[in-house]
Amino acid sequence: MKHHQSLSLQAGGLALMIVTMATAARAADKSFIGNLNNVSTVSTTVPSNGDVNPYGVARVPRTTGSLVAGRFLISNFNNGGNFQGTGTTIVQIAPDGTFSLFAQIDPSKVSCPGGIGLTTALVALRSGFVVVGSLPTTNNGAVLSGAGCLIVLDSNGNVVETFSGHHINGPWDMTAVDGGLLAALFVTNVLNGTVDAGGSVVNGGTVVRLLLFTPNGRPPQLFDSTVVASGFPERTDPAALVIGPTGVVFDDETGKLYVADSLDNRIAAIPDALFRWRSAGTGFTVSQGGALNDPLGLATAPDHHLLAANGDDGNIVEVNPFTGKQVAVKLVDNTGGPPPGAGALFGLIAASDGVYFVDDASNTFNFLH
Repeated sequence: MKHHQSLSLQAGGLALMIVTMATAARAADKSFIGNLNNVSTVSTTVPSNGDVNPYGVARVPRTTGSLVAGRFLISNFNNGGNFQGTGTTIVQIAPDGTFSLFAQIDPSKVSCPGGIGLTTALVALRSGFVVVGSLPTTNNGAVLSGAGCLIVLDSNGNVVETFSGHHINGPWDMTAVDGGLLAALFVTNVLNGTVDAGGSVVNGGTVVRLLLFTPNGRPPQLFDSTVVASGFPERTDPAALVIGPTGVVFDDETGKLYVADSLDNRIAAIPDALFRWRSAGTGFTVSQGGALNDPLGLATAPDHHLLAANGDDGNIVEVNPFTGKQVAVKLVDNTGGPPPGAGALFGLIAASDGVYFVDDASNTFNFLH
């Protein structure tokens, strides 16, 4: 009996040592992007109808219909006249630059409060369905026109359903925890009291968790909606249309959901995001200030570090979420502005050998390597 207890203690000690070593390695603040110094253009993001201002990026998990595994979907927020909140297209781009139109959504055939203006909220699910957010405008992009919705498309780019209500109000970005038949969508929302405030900051931004069930071959069914975070600052903006909580990523190792709190220049963490049934408020701060400058897009690197794309300059900032330290800053666009690079960056996604990102200033899909 003592022999078995000794083996158990040894095994437990080994497991603890492995966990401790892994934690120590993360705490070493090594950088994923620090040695990446080249930016290459993969492709234009402009389809034949002229839509511009690429926002969302999602990687296709498996080949089905017109979706090809490993390629990227990119949503356009502006139409050919460069009016915000009026873009209707999603393009598909391969790492080698192969380009195709995945979807062009006809606003007259979609029931979405306010119309169509495709945002950064974009995910491609293992079931073959694609979900994209809409935050629409009228008067040539001058007036926010409604709460928007989430639009569900099949693997050939056809709209099959929309989700509105259910705490969805200005869906700005989104990530998914995808289990196939079951999936959880985490959606940031930026219109809770924003329009009525007329440019003043209101603390109404939320993150909503939507639970989907997808029967084989049939569109997803929404069966639960829960606000898991709330109280984020948000406001309308004459240049950016609206500013509020934007990028979201989920770390399946820690169970934390990370949120780019744009106006407070911080990265927030929401614990137990998959299982909580009440709001965690604005969560706890992972990193704030420093090189963060209106963080918008948010992604996880292979080493579980966070990559934030700044909206007010052309930098990608790498944060070690285990220590809170900003371990690297990489300038990937210095055009436009002022300041240089302002307004260029939004969605991004990390690969094993670099970072793919959209560039709104040049309407291109680029690769940092």
